[in-house]
Amino acid sequence: MTWHDDQARRDELYRDPYPLYDRARRAEGLTYVPEFDAWLVARDRDVREVLLRAEEFSSANALLPDIRLSEAALGVLPRGFGPRPTVVSSDGAAHRRHRAPLNRGLSAARVAALVPYVRTCAAELVDGFAAGGSADLVAAYAQRLPGMVVGRLIGLDPADVPAAVHGGYRAEELLFRPLPPQEQAAAAEDVVALQHLLDGYVRDRRAHPREDLCSGMVAALAPGTGELTLEQRHELVTSLQNLLIAGFLTAGALIGTTLLHLLDDDRRQWRMLCADPSLIPAAVEETARHDTAIQAFRRTTTRPVALGGTELPAGAALLVAYGAANRDPDRYERPGEFDITRPVNRHHLAFGIGPHGCPGSRLAREQLRLTLELLTSRLPGLRLDPGRPRPRMRPTLIHRSPEALHVTW
Repeated sequence: MTWHDDQARRDELYRDPYPLYDRARRAEGLTYVPEFDAWLVARDRDVREVLLRAEEFSSANALLPDIRLSEAALGVLPRGFGPRPTVVSSDGAAHRRHRAPLNRGLSAARVAALVPYVRTCAAELVDGFAAGGSADLVAAYAQRLPGMVVGRLIGLDPADVPAAVHGGYRAEELLFRPLPPQEQAAAAEDVVALQHLLDGYVRDRRAHPREDLCSGMVAALAPGTGELTLEQRHELVTSLQNLLIAGFLTAGALIGTTLLHLLDDDRRQWRMLCADPSLIPAAVEETARHDTAIQAFRRTTTRPVALGGTELPAGAALLVAYGAANRDPDRYERPGEFDITRPVNRHHLAFGIGPHGCPGSRLAREQLRLTLELLTSRLPGLRLDPGRPRPRMRPTLIHRSPEALHVTW
C-alpha cells in the first residue's frame, strides 16, 4: 500500500469513524487501531472512567500531532513561541493553575454579558449574505462568528481577528493534515505570525491590564508587575493560542454540523424547529451528542491499569472517543438517529466531564442557540443547495464539521 493509499484510508476513517466505533463497542476489551497508534476507548462507561481518573490517565499527550513535520517547517517554528503545556495537556496542580483563569473568564455571568455581542455579530453576518439567495454557511458564518466571539472574550482588536482565525486554522492544518514540505513551511509562517500577534497582546496587558481574558491569564499565570520573562511569554502565548483555536474550532464545527443535520434529507426537523422554537435547546444538545465536534482526545496511562477488560501497561496510548460514547446503545435509545424531539439531555460527553470538562461549553451552546433562533426566524426557507454535491465532513477528529455547507432560500 502506498503512502497516498494509506492517507486516503485514514481520511475516510476520519470522515466517518462511526462504523469503527460500533465495532469497538461490540468487541471484547479495547480495540487497538493502527491508524491512531492507540487503543480506542469507545464505550460510554469506559470513556467516563478515563475522564474521571485523571491521575491514572494523563493528558500530557492529549493533542499529539498526527503529522511528522518537515525540515522546512521545523526551520520556521523556532522563530515563534512554545510549545508549552496548556490546560488541555497538563495534569494535577499544573492543570488547575491553567484552568483557574478560564473558569473565571468563562463564568455564567461573563458569558451572559457576552450574549448581546454574540447576537449583534450573528445578525451582521446574516445581513451580509441574506439578500443573495444562496451562501456557503461554513465560510460565511460558522467559521466567522466564533472567531469574533472568542476574539472579544480574549480582548483582541476586531481588526486582528481575521488574521488570528487564519493562523489558528493553519495551526490545525500543520499538525493534523498532510501537507507538502513547502506548504508546511508556509503554514508554519502563519502560525508564527499568530504567535507574535498574541505576544504583543500579552506584553500590552502586562503594562495595561483590562477587563478581558487575556489580562486575566497574564495575571494568573505570571503574577506580579515586572516585565515578563521570555519563559512566561512562551507559556502565555501557547495558552492563548490554545484558547483561541479551541474557542472557534469547536463552536464553528458545532454550528456547521447542526445546520447540516437539520437541513438534511427532507428538512423535516428544520421545519419542526421553525414551527416550534422551543425545540432549540433540544436541537443544541442532540447535535452535540449525535455528531460531537471534538471526537476524541488522547490519554496515556501513568501505571499498569485494567480498562474495559484490557490490561494496559504504563505508558499505553489511548484515544478516548467522546463521539463513540455518545452513540453507545447501552446509554441511549436509537443512538445513531438524529432526533431533536428527544428530551433535553446535558449528560452526554460532547464537552467531556471531570477535571478536563470544557470550560467554554456554555459559550459554545449560546452561540448555537442564538444561531438557530436567528436563522429559523430570518431564513425559514433554508435548504441544502440541490445543485451541489452532498456536504463532506472534514477528515479530522479535532473539529468534526462539513467542509462546506452550500444552501439556498
